[in-house]
Amino acid sequence: MPADEETYDIVVVGSGGGGLIGAYVAASRGLRTLVIEKTGLVGGTTAYSGAGIWFPGSAPLERAGIQDGIEGSRTYLRSIVDDSSRESLQDAYLRAGPQLIDELEQNPLFDSFFYAPVPEYFASAPGASPAGHSIFPAAVSVDELGELASIVRRSIPEERWGNDEGHMLYGGRALIGRALKAFVETGNGSYRLDTALENLMVEDGRVVGLEAVSNGERVTIRAARGVLLAAGGFEQSSELREQNGVVPAATAWSHGAPENTGDAIQAGAAIGAATNLLDEAWHVPGLIQPDGRPVFFTGARGGIWVNAAGERFMNEIQPYDRAGHEMRRLHTTTGVDHSRVHWVFDQRLVDRDSFGGDPAEPVRPEWFESGALKKADTLEELAELIGVPVESLRKSVEEFNGYAHSGVDERFHRGETPWDQMFHHVVGFSYEPGNPTSGTTLNYLVPLTGEWPNPLVQPIEQGPFYAATIVLSDIGTKGGLKTDDHARVMRADGQPIEGLYAAGNTMSAMSGRVYAGAGTPIGSSLAFAYLAVLDIVGKGE
Repeated sequence: MPADEETYDIVVVGSGGGGLIGAYVAASRGLRTLVIEKTGLVGGTTAYSGAGIWFPGSAPLERAGIQDGIEGSRTYLRSIVDDSSRESLQDAYLRAGPQLIDELEQNPLFDSFFYAPVPEYFASAPGASPAGHSIFPAAVSVDELGELASIVRRSIPEERWGNDEGHMLYGGRALIGRALKAFVETGNGSYRLDTALENLMVEDGRVVGLEAVSNGERVTIRAARGVLLAAGGFEQSSELREQNGVVPAATAWSHGAPENTGDAIQAGAAIGAATNLLDEAWHVPGLIQPDGRPVFFTGARGGIWVNAAGERFMNEIQPYDRAGHEMRRLHTTTGVDHSRVHWVFDQRLVDRDSFGGDPAEPVRPEWFESGALKKADTLEELAELIGVPVESLRKSVEEFNGYAHSGVDERFHRGETPWDQMFHHVVGFSYEPGNPTSGTTLNYLVPLTGEWPNPLVQPIEQGPFYAATIVLSDIGTKGGLKTDDHARVMRADGQPIEGLYAAGNTMSAMSGRVYAGAGTPIGSSLAFAYLAVLDIVGKGE
């Protein structure tokens, strides 16, 4: 073996949820496993997330009394995806989820997944559950992770604004921290940071390793059993977004990890892998902040959204992926800009929920100084500030106010689904250190009560009036390498490329163009990384 060449049983490209869980599953079975990570931190986009995992039938759900198994979820997926070519992927996903959680929970580092009630996103579809099937990892302390905590990617508030999140890792950071520690503790796992995939090595039609640039030096890494690509999508490549028709083409509004530029997808395609859904993304609305960039936004508990013509155009509280896709659809079909819209509300919302800070404090000055939030004494003045027709804005508000008095949003039916109703008061989940069951504790804002028959449709009438900006954002692209139900990467002729596997946003999504429920992206990443390792192990036995 050349001096600059290394050999492992399995090489995993990417250190997000799927990459690290797949690496742990492999290393725990005695396989020498290497994770390479393009950046100096592990976690990818998973570290930015709440770490919801949509795993119907899994043990944490059963412990919480959600014992409806997976058959209803199979019916649900068939209905909303409506793509027979993905049915085997759906079945594999549904089988793998509970099995993976059972295996992980045998390790004390993973013994505290918990259920939280997040309704599924297509409430009227056959098999949809108002209770949802989402589970979450418990928080973990810096002390428990030791020095490994220092290489876990920070949350968006920490990265962008320097917020101190204290001594605990929550959500996606907790999942990453636990997986990293479990992986390293197997004794069979290692990782290399600042190591970027360049290309895949193929011998006799089989992937046998890869070439990468590690800390500026080219290295060759061989994989005796297989390579798993779990390096995210291409959401941070303007070139690939434009080439494949992802809207918008620019990267500025994406919430994907900054280094996700599609390297793994391109490496797979370069050796003949088939691709699919490359025009798609996990779309979400984003609320523009004073720094000019958005944060993932869902659950507007007041006000309305109007487009560039000053017209209301959707149920503003609907599940975020559905809201994002509706913005995209209207933007590309109506000739009116729906990629950047205006959230219009009144003083009532500010007094009740605050805006961008502590409800007990006034709105921070930087919101107004930056122009991220505009304020006017009248709707007419606000229309001038945001550049929409005065009459259109007035008509939109008057129509909505009429719905507030009747209690029925006749145009968009806001407040009628289990998802919408969750926003009467629920905004998240808390965790008490040392109490793994406390993950089911709910955080509350001021409850939406009072004289209005539909608490989620309250009039916009108490000046002054405000407008913030909502943009079409995403939490990653969802098109990638085509795989089978073992996560094997496929050629255009339908045959697998031996030795090559993909998971997460590097693979074409199991759920097609839809988003089933909270945790579908991370759930898919974990499930197919797990299936990849099971296939690799099975071939070696």
